[in-house]
Amino acid sequence: MSQELKSADIQTIQRILPHRYPFLLVDKVEEIDGTASAVGYKNVTNNEPHFQGHFPGTPIMPGVTIVEAMAQTAGVMIGVALDLLDKEMLIYFMSIDNCKFRRKVVPGDVLRMDIKTLRGKPGGKIWRFSGVATVDGEMAAEAEFMAMTDLPK
Repeated sequence: MSQELKSADIQTIQRILPHRYPFLLVDKVEEIDGTASAVGYKNVTNNEPHFQGHFPGTPIMPGVTIVEAMAQTAGVMIGVALDLLDKEMLIYFMSIDNCKFRRKVVPGDVLRMDIKTLRGKPGGKIWRFSGVATVDGEMAAEAEFMAMTDLPK
């Protein structure tokens, strides 16, 4: 199943990631190329809870949630590539480096996240990724980040 699967809809994402509303921040993942790369999408809507306080009257998606959405995209890519559906995988941030924000992300935007694996291999626990988040082709954020996977025994 894993090598044939090149995309993940919301049902598949929920079979890989433990995150749920309001912290599930990726709606679909496409163009999954094994553990090498993937493209995730987040439809940004006004009813998300962080917009109540960030900032009232001028809703802007917090930068940390953009980075989290990129990390969740990477987690889905790894989960699909390594056939970890329904395996109760947890994945933890280890570091975030070279993070830059270039554009506001607001309700109505579709956030596209292009993820590439810089280091990691099947069977390994530690992974390093680069991510670029764009809206309508304009860079919103970029970062490199490390994560550790944890599978129950």
